[in-house]
Amino acid sequence: MEPLLGPVGLGDVDSAVYLRLLAVPRADLPELAAALDLPGTRVGAALDALTDAGLVTRLAGEPARYVPAPPDLAIDALALRRQAALDGLRATARDLGREMVPAPPGGPSGLVEVIEGDGAVLHQLARLQLGAQREVAIVDCPPYLLGQPQDNDEQRQVMRRGVRYRAIYHAPVLQEPEKMRDVLDCVAAGEEARTLPTVELKMIIVDRAVAMIPLSLGETETHTRILVHPSPLLSTLITCFDLLWDRATPLAGGERDDGPGPRDRAVLALLAAGMKDRAVARALGVTERTVTRRITQLMARLGVRTRFQAALQAARRGWL
Repeated sequence: MEPLLGPVGLGDVDSAVYLRLLAVPRADLPELAAALDLPGTRVGAALDALTDAGLVTRLAGEPARYVPAPPDLAIDALALRRQAALDGLRATARDLGREMVPAPPGGPSGLVEVIEGDGAVLHQLARLQLGAQREVAIVDCPPYLLGQPQDNDEQRQVMRRGVRYRAIYHAPVLQEPEKMRDVLDCVAAGEEARTLPTVELKMIIVDRAVAMIPLSLGETETHTRILVHPSPLLSTLITCFDLLWDRATPLAGGERDDGPGPRDRAVLALLAAGMKDRAVARALGVTERTVTRRITQLMARLGVRTRFQAALQAARRGWL
């Protein structure tokens, strides 16, 4: 009989340890090994595997104790990630199959490719970024795959190699505190971020050599993307990004001795993008009163009477 966690790639011991933790949360390794009559090394390996899978959390302190994630949520999320990985594998297999078939003489040059399915799209996005050498340019706006923005682990990995990231964000999505926190984390890691009051041309361009755009720019996610290779269409997309970049408002910039901190820079940038105090407060995870107070303090520091003058003076001083 297949173990409980077999369908997501975990074995008998992993399943037994997880079930034991569901029955007795906060157990430590020796307690688990004794209860299951298993060697400590096998139980330790199972705990590592369960932690990596997000099914178990290690608590701080000594001895280390472990608590299980709720099975209805954790196993469902793990199954979705497993399905996405399988979709990505199928996409890779299709790519390999196409590479094995020689193009007919005088046939199409392959200027565009159609990528179908959430897993295949996510796999292609990861592959594009991990292959970047100089720059990744992104326009981020809804609708999103899987219904919400996804963590971009590849971005942090690629930025550590010195690849430049430029991102333009649809300002309303930054009203979500979690999204705003993710963006500020990326900015702290080196991303150059700008916002526009509204933008509907979702795209990613890598090294100005390849781009990916949705099949449709409508409000409904089609789960299909078009991969664009060097062509007049790619040149047009690059020009569109450059024009949007010039129009967009910087979200944050490098620190200067006479400038505000990154949180106040974000307040100024979001105001410049047309967001009201309540929306800025929600985006930054603070109260509306805190935002109003910070704006008043910034206006006094800048020596201005209106918010428009504050945005203008902040831009002149290089705070944006």
